[in-house]
This record gives sequence, structure tokens and C-alpha cells, in this order.
Amino acid sequence: MLTEPSLQSTQTENGQRLAIAHHVQEILKLVGEDTGREGLLDTPVRVAKMLEELLEGMNVDAKSVLNTTFTDTTEGPVIVSDIVFYSLCEHHMVPFFGQAHVGYIPSNRIVGLSKIARLVETLSKRLQVQERMTEQIVQAMQEALEPRGVIALVEAEHLCMCARGVKKPGSKTTTLAVRGEYKTDAQLRSEFLKMIGKH
Repeated sequence: MLTEPSLQSTQTENGQRLAIAHHVQEILKLVGEDTGREGLLDTPVRVAKMLEELLEGMNVDAKSVLNTTFTDTTEGPVIVSDIVFYSLCEHHMVPFFGQAHVGYIPSNRIVGLSKIARLVETLSKRLQVQERMTEQIVQAMQEALEPRGVIALVEAEHLCMCARGVKKPGSKTTTLAVRGEYKTDAQLRSEFLKMIGKH
């Protein structure tokens, strides 16, 4: 049986989902669709559920994701590459997606490797812009671990650019954010790019 707080939370979530579904149905009507036809009967609720999933990182403190750390005196860089992500552009609410590559040089703390992938996922599941997401990755790593240096390179394809507007499918956007030794040492940046196959 649900406890009172859980019941209240569930009721709130269901209320929000129904409200979103209602507005999606109204949008479908406004674009000229017949919301009573078979293929669209459950679409409003499906869209509401999809938005819940795609935006579930909105109210999560990014640093809290990096909660499994260990004392370690590792000298070399730790790099997690090819982290696939999907996000929603805040300008048109259409997807952008790609891969993130994250590296850091520990000072005296390391983090569980899966947590770095979880960080990228959490930050991508918001209304986002790629530039800000890249900065947020390194900022969260910096605040949680206080490493000697941290770097993130994000590559993505944006449907707002590929499927509408200028319509240039296949074009990719690359963003880079750095802190600490990765900011001051060009050789370290070059080494990172070689290790992820971008140099």
C-alpha cells in the first residue's frame, strides 16, 4: 500500500501527465488532425509519458550523481568516451543526439566510471543547448571531485538544423569545455583528443 507522501506524489504526477496530454490533444486539433481516429487515440498520453522520460533530469542535482567516489592517487587521466546521449533542444523542443567524451586527472578522488555516463545522461535529460550541457558536465565534475583537470568534448546532430530550417542532414556540432590543467596545458588537451580518436 502506498504511504501518504507516495500517494500524493503519484496523484501529482498523474495530474501533470493528464494536463500535458490534454494540451497535446489540443495541439493536434489545432494542426488539423482528427484526434478521434484510431492511430491518435492514445497519442496524447504517450507524448506526456515520453516527455516525462526525456526530461527526468530537470530536477536532479548533477553533482549528486557523482556520489560514489574513492580515495586514490592515480597519476594519469581517466577517460570515458563514446557516451551516447539524447536530449531536447530548448529552442524548438526537437531532439539533438550524439556522443560525449569526458576525461579528468584526479587529485586524490576518483569516481565510479558508470557515474560519469550517468552524469551525461542526467544533464541531457533536460531542455538543453549543447554548449551549456558541455559546460555543466565539467562543472559538476570539478565541484564533486576537485580534480587537477577535467575536459569534455560533445558531438551532436541537431534535428532543428537537419530536419527543418536550413535542412543540412549529417552536419554535426562539436563543443569543448575544460578546467584546471586541461585548460592550461595544450599537450594534455592534445593527448585527450588522441585518446578519443579525434586528433
